[in-house]
Amino acid sequence: MGSDNTPSNVRLADELRDSPRPPADGEGRTLRRGLLLLDRLQRAGDVGLRVVELCRASGLQRATVHRLLATLLDTGHVQRSGRFHYVAAVRREPQAAAASDLARRIAPVLARISKACGDAAFAVVREGHSSWCVARHVGTYPVQILSVQIGARQPLGVGAAGLALLAALSDDEAQAAIHGHGVMLARYGGMTPERLELLVRNTRERGWSVVGNHAVQGVLGVGRAVCDADGQPLAGISVAASTARMTSHRQRWIAGLMKEALGDWE
Repeated sequence: MGSDNTPSNVRLADELRDSPRPPADGEGRTLRRGLLLLDRLQRAGDVGLRVVELCRASGLQRATVHRLLATLLDTGHVQRSGRFHYVAAVRREPQAAAASDLARRIAPVLARISKACGDAAFAVVREGHSSWCVARHVGTYPVQILSVQIGARQPLGVGAAGLALLAALSDDEAQAAIHGHGVMLARYGGMTPERLELLVRNTRERGWSVVGNHAVQGVLGVGRAVCDADGQPLAGISVAASTARMTSHRQRWIAGLMKEALGDWE
């Protein structure tokens, strides 16, 4: 699933970074604990479990359970049920099929933008409180910022495409996402809910997003929301480059390229 034109002879820093490796002892322990919570929630079914029940079922401390739940919520593996219960999220095939179809249809738009500006272009969709990269197109500029690979998920709003998508949501949906990220936000360049709320307001006023040094240090992205005929947000697209390359004039120019390319998109 997804679309990518990455040349086989290009060494991608992000893929080297994310390549499988044996987990350190601490990482392995955290993974096992997270899987244990997910297993207990799957067994509970639609009823779900409260934090205190998860503590009893897993033998973990409350602070540990809260920390692991924040990660599982952010990655879309767990969702809330009411105010106090948590349930295992159901992975729906129609959602994956819809994302795959959108990736196919948006690919020519990314190619057009990337060809014009020379930098890499990306497309993300929303999954819970996360953005999910479904397509990207590598440009021709000698230094490509391939900060996100297809299939990667990160908190909605820390990248330019996700920020544009977040800002296009209703106020209630946006606030729920912003304050549902939990401790995950701080891992992205010290992002805070207050900072993200400010970025959302700026994006809505401007009509396109700008965010830098959060998803990846030294990188700045420009993004726009992709909406359907009724104005409902479907996805977000972005272009990423080094902060030095992304002058304010270039940001506005790329935002214009995106608007023009999306004008012909169906």
